[in-house]
Amino acid sequence: MNTKLTPRQIIERTRQRCEDDFKFFVKYFFKSVKGSKFVFSEHHHQICDALMDVYYGRTTHLIINMPPRYSKTEIAVKLFTAWCYVKNPKCEFIHLSYADILALDNSEAIKSIIKSEEFAQLWPEMTIKPNKDSKKAWGTEQGGVFYATSAGGPITGFGAGKIDDFTDGAGFGGAIIIDDPLKPDDAYSDPKRQGVNRRWDETIKSRFNSTKTPCIVIMQRIHEDDFCGMLLKDDEYKFRHLVLEAIVDEGTENERALWPQKHSLEALHAMRSKNSYMFAAQMQQRPSPLGGGLLKGAWFGRYSVLPPLKWRAVFVDTAQKAKQHNDYQVAECWGLGQDGYLYLIDVMREKFQAYELERRIPDFWNKHRATSNGRLRYMAVEDKSSGTELIQKIQKIIKPKIPVKPIPRGPAANKLTRVMDVQGYIESGYVKLPEDAPWVNDFIAECEAFTADDTHSHDDQIDPMCDAISQMLHNNRASLAEIL
Repeated sequence: MNTKLTPRQIIERTRQRCEDDFKFFVKYFFKSVKGSKFVFSEHHHQICDALMDVYYGRTTHLIINMPPRYSKTEIAVKLFTAWCYVKNPKCEFIHLSYADILALDNSEAIKSIIKSEEFAQLWPEMTIKPNKDSKKAWGTEQGGVFYATSAGGPITGFGAGKIDDFTDGAGFGGAIIIDDPLKPDDAYSDPKRQGVNRRWDETIKSRFNSTKTPCIVIMQRIHEDDFCGMLLKDDEYKFRHLVLEAIVDEGTENERALWPQKHSLEALHAMRSKNSYMFAAQMQQRPSPLGGGLLKGAWFGRYSVLPPLKWRAVFVDTAQKAKQHNDYQVAECWGLGQDGYLYLIDVMREKFQAYELERRIPDFWNKHRATSNGRLRYMAVEDKSSGTELIQKIQKIIKPKIPVKPIPRGPAANKLTRVMDVQGYIESGYVKLPEDAPWVNDFIAECEAFTADDTHSHDDQIDPMCDAISQMLHNNRASLAEIL
């Protein structure tokens, strides 16, 4: 004879199962918070199993590399932290991400789980202190602490874990959880990447309350020398390394999609064809060393007749000097087609004195203003050295007036960063060159000679090309990094 469970018994059984089975906790509270069922895939099981090894002391330091938007933050930050407070309300956590707002959003999401009716029904004794309840720092009535900030933010006065972590009968007491410490857009900025990496030795290491306090790093790979690459070379801290590739067994007859419900194998192949460098790093967790071959001539589309254009613009790169060993003065006219492709229409590339810019550049502008295929909107000029002087003269002296758009160059805006930002558009075939223009061969040769270590001879045509792609294509589409 079946005995019907009372509501109290249902609560007790649910509570016990949540405490004993993290995967059940994930399913239960994902549905209660999100309103939809969490369907486990292969990699979700692997993440949960690795986190349980950390919780039970079998793994001290863990790195999980996996593609973006594959539930890493949901499981390894939000739900894992909430479950740890169920198991030990005295846990002390430090959570870091590349942006303060992301870390704070994760902090708020964890609190929303703990403050939910479903959570309170199962663990009414586990509550957050009303006088210590900000997004950045909050605590439990039992003495637990959670602190969230950006990877570069201050964490003075806070520690993670307990002094007796995994000793004298004590178990898990908290952790440092780092989720994507560097923004993908900053991957090729040496100062930003190295600044985040330095935080490990300069700040983060001193925040462990015990030598056995765990550190969990969840991130997509974005550069061979990113935060993960640096940690794997650290002789003091040995990290277990879990690598989850979007294409499992890539290149073999057994290759398959890691999460087919998210991305089919065909969709992943299409992504890879659009930007092989980005795909290898962010989706396959194998960042490639950057050498030559960053820009290939075969990637550029070709056209024989210019199609109807939405609008055009001129992009100018000025050399500081006109000596033989210095770069050329360059002006490029680009047009955005009604078909969504970007067309290089004309290039002026010569060596002449800076004072000649105020005549030669306006002449190039007037040449293209006379054509009617797509309105010529503006002239974009790099706001640096002789370019700054040219901008001033165009704005104050040159008649008829030319609508000029200064392009600032910050200290971190190096050429490699700009090239990698737009490389995917070129590889995807969105940038087209004329078939028979006399300057095309030189343009392609310069692109193919571009190197990551700045050992190439010239790159004067590349800067205005990057500016054109950024302003005319990138600003009208989602970035490839966001698509991936």
